[in-house]
Amino acid sequence: MAALAYNLGKREINHYFSVRSAKVLALVAVLLLAACHLASRRYRGNDSCEYLLSSGRFLGEKVWQPHSCMMHKYKISEAKNCLVDKHIAFIGDSRIRQLFYSFVKIINPQFKEEGNKHENIPFEDKTASVKVDFLWHPEVNGSMKQCIKVWTEDSIAKPHVIVAGAATWSIKIHNGSSEALSQYKMNITSIAPLLEKLAKTSDVYWVLQDPVYEDLLSENRKMITNEKIDAYNEAAVSILNSSTRNSKSNVKMFSVSKLIAQETIMESLDGLHLPESSRETNAMILMNVYCNKILKPVDGSCCQPRPPLTLIQKLAACFFTLSIIGYLIFYIIHRNAHRKNKPCTDLESGEEKKNIINTPVSSLEILLQSFCKLGLIMAYFYMCDRANLFMKENKFYTHSSFFIPIIYILVLGVFYNENTKETKVLNREQTDEWKGWMQLVILIYHISGASTFLPVYMHIRVLVAAYLFQTGYGHFSYFWIKGDFGIHRVCQVLFRLNFLVVVLCIVMDRPYQFYYFVPLVTVWFMVIYVTLALWPQIIQKKANGNCFWHFGLLLKLGFLLLFICFLAYSQGAFEKIFSLWPLSKCFELKGNVYEWWFRWRLDRYVVFHGMLFAFIYLALQKRQILSEGKGEPLFSNKISNFLLFISVVSFLTYSIWASSCKNKAECNELHPSVSVVQILAFILIRNIPGYARSVYSSFFAWFGKISLELFICQYHIWLAADTRGILVLIPGNPMLNIIVSTFIFVCVAHEISQITNDLAQIIIPKDNSSLLKRLACIAAFFCGLLILSSIQDKSKH
Repeated sequence: MAALAYNLGKREINHYFSVRSAKVLALVAVLLLAACHLASRRYRGNDSCEYLLSSGRFLGEKVWQPHSCMMHKYKISEAKNCLVDKHIAFIGDSRIRQLFYSFVKIINPQFKEEGNKHENIPFEDKTASVKVDFLWHPEVNGSMKQCIKVWTEDSIAKPHVIVAGAATWSIKIHNGSSEALSQYKMNITSIAPLLEKLAKTSDVYWVLQDPVYEDLLSENRKMITNEKIDAYNEAAVSILNSSTRNSKSNVKMFSVSKLIAQETIMESLDGLHLPESSRETNAMILMNVYCNKILKPVDGSCCQPRPPLTLIQKLAACFFTLSIIGYLIFYIIHRNAHRKNKPCTDLESGEEKKNIINTPVSSLEILLQSFCKLGLIMAYFYMCDRANLFMKENKFYTHSSFFIPIIYILVLGVFYNENTKETKVLNREQTDEWKGWMQLVILIYHISGASTFLPVYMHIRVLVAAYLFQTGYGHFSYFWIKGDFGIHRVCQVLFRLNFLVVVLCIVMDRPYQFYYFVPLVTVWFMVIYVTLALWPQIIQKKANGNCFWHFGLLLKLGFLLLFICFLAYSQGAFEKIFSLWPLSKCFELKGNVYEWWFRWRLDRYVVFHGMLFAFIYLALQKRQILSEGKGEPLFSNKISNFLLFISVVSFLTYSIWASSCKNKAECNELHPSVSVVQILAFILIRNIPGYARSVYSSFFAWFGKISLELFICQYHIWLAADTRGILVLIPGNPMLNIIVSTFIFVCVAHEISQITNDLAQIIIPKDNSSLLKRLACIAAFFCGLLILSSIQDKSKH
């Protein structure tokens, strides 16, 4: 009864809400969100630097998140590279001195806070020719004015960056009198034109005063109240912003420190000065403001302009635009023709005469429609991760942000279950289910920033290995059983694996190796194909006639294992192979193939394990040793119970080892050899009991069918900044933002999967002569792409 109610309910939902209607809803959502963000940009401005300097919030205790953009954490080498031959001047009171020390410690962490506090403090790093000075001017008065005035003279070398601010000393010395505030206004009015003049050639920042924690202030500072500080800040903002009559002031207000202080001033030691973590955040904000536009870090979207379009991107935009125009013309012509052929009404009978001829959809129409859809989808990709239309935020890991969604999807996966069509080990529904839940876990891992938590990282590594294990198992089984080594099969697989990635490399201006998983699967597929296709070609039909061929295949697998070991322990040979042109264009990242070597080596044995498992399983199946009937255990009861017990123990043992891992490098070294333990344990647990083999989760299987598209699309339309951050479509509401962005992301991935399948049928024909012509055209396309890429690289350098 419950099953009947469930099926009726599902049919009712499917009647009103299909995948097609979900995609239409996603399209409407994208258009509305794009319009809202465009309007917001026009109204509030498009300068992310202003947001960085004025707004934000804490994600955790010490993680600051600017409004609408991502902040990069600069390393020593990066800071020196950015500030080479630069002079930075900090001028002000003890609070500015604190900021100076924190800024200098980004360049040189060993720099000590020592010496007379009420005097100038110089710093110089001769290796990078960086000069940073603190100039002690605790009040906005004639002394500060004279210091600034000197820099305005043409003959004097000006600092590249000037950070100034003061007020608390004026409040303290004059006991918070109103006359002191009036004098402050007069003094800052006289300084404002000088700062404005300097701001034309240098970056000038005025630091607004942070609030104090009045309960902690000493007796001689009790007159420094937050009310007085607000009055001084209001005066500074009003005067400095009105220093230019007809245009916006070039002097930038560093007001974000106030927001940071409001959350952290309670941790202050004296109630006046910020705790060290807050000072470091302020210094890092300053570094981002100045250096992001110079170094352009991927995860530093604040203050970073939209990258200029490359020649290849412009050509791609033209191609997709022509495809959209072509499809619209085709659609209009087809519609007019359809109207002419519309059935007319018989005047005698009053019935419509039905048109007997049903015109099939032409390949040209499918081609134009597919590229039209793909062009619109790529426009969305570009808007999300290149055009700075939508907002981006940094990731922040908490245990709840990872484990709660995991529990949620597991409940959904268990709820939506159906009977399998067949009950063989690793049948199609089961492998789709496996891919589905693994992909969902990996997605949650990425968006939650769980890579910082080593136990989670080690378990995710097993999921990636399991996907590659399926690659070995699935392709080996196909070639072994079918014996289809034709070029059509190879081209179909390679097209489906690589089509989306190639398009993204062009549109998003990223190297092929950036989407590391696709190159990994592609190379392993070719390894499997070459291993089995090379003479002698050994397939199941041939091996059944003579057991000798089984040993021949094992010998092939043995040579493959030796080859893998050789490349794994000979980094030089590996790099020489993949550094050859044109392979280098595919596998280099940041000028070398080390990242590719590391990724390949991390799961070097698992595809071999998948192939070996497929061989053993198919051999046992052929000899009818396995019981794969519905509801039957895979082996006899005793053997099944024993293997099940061993599998559970092995699974838990590996989980305990991965959870207790302390050193990432050491665990990565062991991972290739031991990951197969948990994979095999899971397969046996899932397949030994007959009832477990007879059901599958349709929820997970649905996602499994588009798992590759989900993995690739997440880079740009779910995550942001090339996976370093999170895409923000709806600011201010993280939960609603995740729901909406996930809904659009899944719809896009599903549509791309359908587009890829449609194009594969057209571009990869079954006729060998036609296929060879297409391959020649594809080869010419890639040659042109390589030439254009080389021209672009030379122009960049």
